[in-house]
Amino acid sequence: MVDSLNIAVAQSPADLFGPQARLAWLAECLARLDGQEVDLLLLPELFLTGYNIGEKVTEWAEPVAGSLARTIAALACRHNIAIHYGFAEREGERIYNAAACIARNGTLLACHRKLLLPPRFEGDHFSPGESYTQFEIDGIKAATLICYDAEFPETFRAVASAGAELVLVPTALGAQWGVVANTVIPARAFENGIYVCYANSCGTENDMSFFGGSCVIAPNGAELARAGAGEEILQAKIEKGAVQAAQSRLPYLIDRQNLRGLCREFDQAQALSLRNMATGAPEQR
Repeated sequence: MVDSLNIAVAQSPADLFGPQARLAWLAECLARLDGQEVDLLLLPELFLTGYNIGEKVTEWAEPVAGSLARTIAALACRHNIAIHYGFAEREGERIYNAAACIARNGTLLACHRKLLLPPRFEGDHFSPGESYTQFEIDGIKAATLICYDAEFPETFRAVASAGAELVLVPTALGAQWGVVANTVIPARAFENGIYVCYANSCGTENDMSFFGGSCVIAPNGAELARAGAGEEILQAKIEKGAVQAAQSRLPYLIDRQNLRGLCREFDQAQALSLRNMATGAPEQR
């Protein structure tokens, strides 16, 4: 039984213009990884199109099985590496901020649509997704959360409680939000006892600067790998045993069930107190 996964996280230059330039960069990246026993390559949010590109995101959107996806599938087969990448997904009249994972044999493992859309550019161009996305790769149970999705503890709790051992986070984190990469993401890994792989862009794209700071965080909250501000490829090993050890040592996912019961009792007591205050009834003790 497979109990580990060798993962690479690519921090790609933000100023690559258009899908063809980005596919060319991906091909070079995969060539550099040949012979290094990498099972999965994680790429940033909207990798195939770019992020801060305005109306171009609609022009370059495509179905999940479109021509760009077929090119990536061919690269996955050629280099024997699964590829997880962000793209703009077109379905009918709707566009989604999505991320797909293509297996090393070229088949589609999963496609996640971003659940929570920040205002302005994303809210103006994309429709929100409606469900969590989990899948298995080489025996590891994985889930995808895109950028802003990962900044809510509830989303991590949901996928971790459903059995995810690894959360893949393609992101487009701006330079002013370094606290997310440096503090929030390690906390999410620690408080759930799972691996988190976080892939950001770097540099500048149409006056938007990206933080970089891509990372791989272990289930105990430790950094296994951390990028700086420039182009970089991180590598780390994901091991099932580390998840089991972390969740046994600090059983947050189990103990939270007791906490939920206590919270319900507290809420009921507060509601009763408020009703008594409103009606003038004596408080029950």
